[in-house]
Amino acid sequence: MEKEVEKEVIDKKFNDIDEKVDFIIELCQTLQAENAELTSRLALLESELKDKNEKESKYSEQHSAIQAKIDGLLSKLDNFSETI
Repeated sequence: MEKEVEKEVIDKKFNDIDEKVDFIIELCQTLQAENAELTSRLALLESELKDKNEKESKYSEQHSAIQAKIDGLLSKLDNFSETI
């Protein structure tokens, strides 16, 4: 009878361990899926940021070119008005 009790205790401990291992495996799978999703989202956001930075740089270059043309035209007007 004592051996039966010991066997039951051992079986219960193994069952508890088995349940904990199953839980850990499930948790790891969930975390791996979440990590893959976050990695994908990060790549998308990095791509969007790169595009935004390129557009911002292009806008800045266009703005500088326009400002330079305006300054040139104003200079021409100033020179013209001085010669009159």
